[in-house]
Amino acid sequence: MNMNIVLIGMSGAGKSTLGVILAKALGMDYVDTDIVIQQHEGRLLQDIIDNDGIEKFMEVEEKILSELQLKNCIISTGGSVIYSEKAMNVLKRGGQIIYLHVPYEEIKRRLTNITNITTRGIVIKKGNSLKDVYEERVPLYNKYSDNTLDCSNKDIEHCVSEIIEKIQESHCDNSGSVKSFV
Repeated sequence: MNMNIVLIGMSGAGKSTLGVILAKALGMDYVDTDIVIQQHEGRLLQDIIDNDGIEKFMEVEEKILSELQLKNCIISTGGSVIYSEKAMNVLKRGGQIIYLHVPYEEIKRRLTNITNITTRGIVIKKGNSLKDVYEERVPLYNKYSDNTLDCSNKDIEHCVSEIIEKIQESHCDNSGSVKSFV
């Protein structure tokens, strides 16, 4: 396989955790775009957001992701990547995009610790709640995904198995149609 598998979804959906295990299972490289951004900028995501603002953070994210040249990689993205059509087109050109869908209540539960939300670099515009962000992003995740995996009430191994199964199926199916695996 000489394509990338790109994981998108809300913070707390499991992109980083699933990505590492998926890369090991498939013998592929692994890249977490949040870490790439932090290394490039020399500071934490939340520092960029706090000191430079959300707009600047999203500019940095778009620039760095648009310049990535990766092959045969599992790529875990930040939850806000879907705000950049340019970055999403670059990611889509090089691979298959999988949306890890997790219902709002489960995302909220996973991110219950408010310090977790305010320190992990989540793009939440002033005056918006986590629910507002969730409702704004879900249609964008659906728009850009080639496949959707419902991760609610499933353990990591189950999700990884389903992704591998669907990647193999879609690799054999060249119809170009969007698939959903629940």
